[in-house]
This record gives sequence, C-alpha cells and structure tokens, in this order.
Amino acid sequence: MFQTSGDKDKAKDKDKKTKKKKAEESEESESEKEEKSKKKKGKGKKKKERSPSPEIEFDNLEDFVMDPAPQGVTVKCRVTRDQRGVDKSLYPLYYLHLDNDKKTFLLAGRKRKKSATSNYLISIDATDLSRGGENFVGKLSNLMGTKFTVFDNALNPERALPDMSNARQELAGIIYETNVLGMKGPRRMTVIIPGMNKDNERVPLRPRNECDGLLIRYQNRRMENLIELHNKTPVWNEETASHVLNFNGRVTQASVKNFQIVHNKDDYIVMQFGRIADDIFTLDYNYPLCAVQAFAIALSSFDGKIACE
Repeated sequence: MFQTSGDKDKAKDKDKKTKKKKAEESEESESEKEEKSKKKKGKGKKKKERSPSPEIEFDNLEDFVMDPAPQGVTVKCRVTRDQRGVDKSLYPLYYLHLDNDKKTFLLAGRKRKKSATSNYLISIDATDLSRGGENFVGKLSNLMGTKFTVFDNALNPERALPDMSNARQELAGIIYETNVLGMKGPRRMTVIIPGMNKDNERVPLRPRNECDGLLIRYQNRRMENLIELHNKTPVWNEETASHVLNFNGRVTQASVKNFQIVHNKDDYIVMQFGRIADDIFTLDYNYPLCAVQAFAIALSSFDGKIACE
C-alpha cells in the first residue's frame, strides 16, 4: 500500500493475503473491544477504558523516533502541554511519552522565539531544545499560511555538499484547508509523506530548493514516491450536536483539535490525535509514520493560525 511504484507489483499478491488476514483479525479485535467497552460503561472512570501502549523497547532513542512504526503495531503515546508561567503561556513546551506504565519519554517540542515564521524545534532531550544542540532531531516550519513542512536535523541544502548527501530530508508536508463552516467546524487536513521501499524504509527526499519540496510536488501532482493522507471526516451527531469520530476509548473530550489521519484507499488509520484533559492529548500512530512525523503533525494543530479552543 505504501511502497513506491517500482516495488508495488512484487509485493501485490503477498499484500492481498496479509491484508485479508489482518482485516479478519482487526474485525474480531474491534468487536471484542466494543463488547468490553459496553460492559465497562458506567463502571469506574473513563481513564480505565484507555488501552495502554503495547510493550515497546528500544536501544537507541534517536533511531526509534526516526524509524517507521513496526507494521501491525499501533504505537500509543501521550502529548502533554506545559504552559505554566508567562513565557510558557506564549511558547508552551510539548512532550511526547509512550502511553505505558513507564511513561517512556520520546520527544520534546517548542516554538522558536523571535522567529519570523512559526518554527517548532523537536528534540530527544526534554531539557535541551536548542537548534545547535546534539539532541535536535527535527523541526516543523510554517512558511506559507496554513501549510507546514517537517524536516530532519541535517543541513540546509545551501550549506550541504554538492551531492546533497548531508542535506536535510523533508519528512512531511501538512496542509490545512478552510471549510464552509469556518474554523468552528471540522478542519480538513492533507498530509504528504515520502513513500516506502520494498524493505519498508522511507525513500529519502532531499530537495535542493523549496520548488522541489513536498508541498510544491503535491501542488503540481508530481506524486512519484509520495504518499497522500487525509483526515477522516467527522460524522454529525444529533444527540451531542457535534461532529464526532470513533477513537475506541482513546479520546475522552470533544475538541476541534481531535482528528484521525487515514489512507484513502482503505480507511487505514495512520494516526489519531485527541484531547483527554485540558493539557493532555492522545497520539497514536502506525506504519509508515515515525514518532517525529506524528509529533510534528500534532504540533502543527497547536499553531496560532490553526489552533482554536
């Protein structure tokens, strides 16, 4: 599904069998979850309904946050927002932890101060969010209105080697579209990410300039080696008089920030994000996203031009 055109034919038959098997397992799993959820309804607190992240272990944090999620595994995380104090009310700190008993730290992010455009730095150290620090792993840049680009930590192409081997990669392009209901209605999102090769590795995309980046390629429909994702359209609920999505107990509060990112062809949920408390949010992601991509997409929803409480 996410492989580039050269690898699709080789894996087509294998993918069909795998998908059929996974679909059967998924249907059984979802029905079991719904049954358990019904039984638990009214008993205890909502918090107990939230299923924790499967056991995930890693030796190298930077490798883990940059590598795609293992296939068939939903990496369940939690985003916390710290906006205590005068400075943090304007430039909150955001933290990403695995949603498990250990609350394993993964990433921290913060909007850069005194920057002409909205730039969020992403680090694997909660105490070091400097651009020049060795823990810097990526950044989210807002160059054009409601359009964002996610980069890794390599060099700007202007300072890179002629062969671009040490130039930064673009990890995602994020586009927010206005809707007929305005900002009070559900938002429409498009996410463009590099494709995957037959070894389930991300195809490197190192543009020499902005004209060759993800957003321009998408605009010109040059979609070779790219994957196009969209947010799932919420359904209007008459009882609650609001737009709703089924998060299977992972999200407990209504918010315009709540969204699910899906692959159009089969409604496969690649990522979901939603509020569970004033400054706590669920973030779950699946293959082919990595933690940095998912965290950056979540950070883009907090930006002043996009966010609305």
